Formats: sequence, C-alpha cells, structure tokens
Amino acid sequence: MKYPSFREEKKLWKKGYKCVVGLDEVGRGPLAGPVVAAAVILNKKQKTKNKKIQVKIKNLEKLKLRDSKKLSAKKREEFYKILTKHPQIKWGIGKVSEKVIDKINILEATKLAMKRAIKKLSKKPDYLIIDGNFKIDLPVLQKSIIKGDEKVFSCAAASIIAKVFRDRIMKREHKKYPKYGFDKHKGYPTKKHVKLLKKYGRCDIHRNSFNYGSSKTKTH
Repeated sequence: MKYPSFREEKKLWKKGYKCVVGLDEVGRGPLAGPVVAAAVILNKKQKTKNKKIQVKIKNLEKLKLRDSKKLSAKKREEFYKILTKHPQIKWGIGKVSEKVIDKINILEATKLAMKRAIKKLSKKPDYLIIDGNFKIDLPVLQKSIIKGDEKVFSCAAASIIAKVFRDRIMKREHKKYPKYGFDKHKGYPTKKHVKLLKKYGRCDIHRNSFNYGSSKTKTH
C-alpha cells in the first residue's frame, strides 16, 4: 500500500519555494453543517532541544497517514493530536456556514473556506497544493491534484485536521438538534438521516440548496 509522501513538497523545496501549503476540505457532500478546509505547512527544519521531537521530525513520513475517509474516527483523532501539536507543522482552519453555501454554491464555498484557512497561517504561502481539480482566486502559484489527500503528505494532513474539526462541530450541533443524529452521520445523506428529515423536516443548519431525495452515503 502506498501512503502519502513528501514527494511533491520536496520537488517544490528544491525549486526554491520555502512555504508550500497543502489544502483539503471536508463537508462538500453533507445536507447540513459547514464546509471546512485546512491548510498545512511542513517546515523542513525545526530547531528544538527536545530529542524525542527531533526523532519524530525525521520520521514524519513514517506516520503512514491516509486520506481521512479511509481512517477510523479513533485513528483520525490520534493523528490530529500528533499533527496539530507537532513543531514542524503549521496549520490553519477555514469554515463556511450552510447559509453562505446556499448563497454562493458549494464549490465557491469550498474555495472560500480554503482562502480563510490560508489567512489563519502564520506565514504567507508561495505555493499551494490543492486536493481537487480546481484552483482558488489568489495571487499564489498553485497545483491541483486529484486525490491529493492520497498522494501528498500535507494534503493528507489537511484532510485529517479538517475532518476532525468538522466532526467536532457536528457533535456540538447534535446537542442543539438531538433528533437528527448529527453525532453519528455528521450531516451526510445516510438512509437514517434522510428518514429523519422526512419525519421532522429541516432544521436551521440544513442546506436549503441541496437535493434531499438522495440517500447515498458520502463521507467527505
């Protein structure tokens, strides 16, 4: 099995790009809740007095990250803790509400979430690697890679961070709207969710612009 690697980042570092950002989003498919994007920077060098952390830096690739869709919730949480606290990783989160999704459509909302995630970074990027087949309207060089979260380490890291962050949002929403089961399906169109929608109708965090007739389960 092939795991996401530093291959793309290394090629760009060799060309002189110092701040390479990997981007991915979570939440394009749900019927409810926000779309969330994460931006991740890998720092090539990190000075630290902690030798244990130095060992982890050298072995980051050995974490064997995977696209968040292919990980259990428990494994995503484990990776999330490592990635968000690692001294060689900088990250930012951007989210766009269901209300804005209804106004500008899900693709534009995804791009907006990515822009917001980039703004949260402490460094200004000089190159973007985007998981997908689109680009975002920013004056920064960028490359789109289909299934980038399966190939590029920083995109895989972004997918995990965004997924855990969004899942936590939906668990909080479950406390406000317990009858919809958001803590289980996170807003995705599972058979159970569609059944509950037919029974109770939509709540405030449901996306009014989405087709509610489908019961196909999507996870990203």
